[in-house]
Amino acid sequence: MEEDTIVIDKKTKKPILSEELCSGCGICTNRCPFNAVSIINLPEALDEPIHRYGQNMFELFGLPNIKEGSIVGILGPNGIGKSTIIRMFSGELKPNLGIYDEDVSWNDIISYFKGSQLQSYFKTLSKGELKVVHKPQMVDLLPKFVKGNVKKLMESVDERGAMDEVMDSLELKPILSRDISKLSGGELQRVAIAAAALREADFYYFDEPTSWLDVRQRLNAVKVVRNLAEAGKSVMVIEHDLAALDAISDYVHILYGQPGAYGVVSQMRGVRVGINSYINGFLREENVRFRKQPIIFDVKPPALEIEAEVIADYSSLKKSYDGFSLEADQGKVQHDEIITAFGPNGIGKTTFAKILAGVTKPDKGKINKKVTIAYKPQYLVSDFDGTVEELLLTTAPTYGTNMFKTEILKPFSLEALMDKEVDELSGGELQRLSVAVTLSREAEIYLFDEPTAFLDVEQRLKAAKAIKRVVESRNAAAIIIDHDIVFIDYISDRAMVFSGEPGVKGHASSPMNLRSAMNSFLSSVGITFRRDKETKRPRVNKFESYLDREQKEKGEYYYLES
Repeated sequence: MEEDTIVIDKKTKKPILSEELCSGCGICTNRCPFNAVSIINLPEALDEPIHRYGQNMFELFGLPNIKEGSIVGILGPNGIGKSTIIRMFSGELKPNLGIYDEDVSWNDIISYFKGSQLQSYFKTLSKGELKVVHKPQMVDLLPKFVKGNVKKLMESVDERGAMDEVMDSLELKPILSRDISKLSGGELQRVAIAAAALREADFYYFDEPTSWLDVRQRLNAVKVVRNLAEAGKSVMVIEHDLAALDAISDYVHILYGQPGAYGVVSQMRGVRVGINSYINGFLREENVRFRKQPIIFDVKPPALEIEAEVIADYSSLKKSYDGFSLEADQGKVQHDEIITAFGPNGIGKTTFAKILAGVTKPDKGKINKKVTIAYKPQYLVSDFDGTVEELLLTTAPTYGTNMFKTEILKPFSLEALMDKEVDELSGGELQRLSVAVTLSREAEIYLFDEPTAFLDVEQRLKAAKAIKRVVESRNAAAIIIDHDIVFIDYISDRAMVFSGEPGVKGHASSPMNLRSAMNSFLSSVGITFRRDKETKRPRVNKFESYLDREQKEKGEYYYLES
């Protein structure tokens, strides 16, 4: 046809691909030496996009529904359009209906949604008559924008007169006099949730409200957000912890597509059906399969502990700091097993990890056999000066081997990050890189402190599979500290329970079977879990429901034997 499919833009000096002329032959993707071009075939014939950022750029198809007095959950991978949706609903971004090169009027947008509930929503929003409150994802940036102590902040935002109730629910009263700049990640998260819930608005949006929180704090946050819906407010929540999403939402929308390229919003489903559809990787009503294999949860019976070859054992340990002490019962770590450690924040889990890793010395007790440990700390620091590829070349001994490609590079989707500067990575990208670097090292025990923070559901379960594979192929072991019950259930062989008084004293149990550990831990926080009949995933029982009371009477807090 003698027309150029690829032309150089005169202003930006960058190439532009004509999507009308492109036949998807793949020549340009093979010819480009920098892997800068990728051609994506859409899985179905999609209507016009709701929004498009520009030619050859991300586009979003569809929008979620908003229900007054209900909580709508958004479930999907990172980079699929969740933030774009919220920016539209909050009025920060006008949906351009795919017309990215000219201004689209509010009348056109309102007319586009004619006959749907979103018509009246955007009509009210365009007039500036809608008040939106947004709890952001990156709560660690809060001290940059808010100064003073917690009490001062709470009093300044309490428009609903619910300060005492919210403070009690989120257990914030002990830190009211603390300066915001001195708070930990979990404390900042609870302060941010409280600040959002205390304001008066029509629409509340919570972006990942459970990261940094322990299991009990997660369910306290669920109560606070659910109270908003019970007061007749419209709430939308983005959450990657499936147990928390299940407990918090009434309905869910699944987002699928290609991260960074396009995202599609599914139909609204009830929360149980929606999460199960996500786990199965198939949307029956839309007839779309977005994952080849379903995620399978193994129901592990409370088996007798199998005696396996011991990698390392330790005597009872003691460690004291100014105002805090930790005691750990003696225990042993066996070949080919994954031990998870859980309990409240500030109870000594990280201290225990540092003792095992040799970063901290105990005051009493010892590790009886010296072993090589690969350790991923809780807080990630991106002070490396260079690209991801340069970091892997210097820190990953197996980099470049076929084993590295199949066991680490692909599961953690690192190919797309290779040319990125390490100090410019997002939280999720940095977490994937940190777990991958730890797994690439030759070690007898792999120690991970909160490896799921900032990861979406898919990435969490891919990380779990990768950790399992590496541990088994190297005849090693792993110890993982985490708060995501679904992840813990998916990956654990045995578990340790941390109990005590947060910030004062902690006690670590010996590793035991998962059922016993979960029963011990959940009984202390008064929460019961059941298994979903279809997918076998753990689900939180509603407080004081028939099943909740029945399981508590039997002492089966984790799940009843079926």
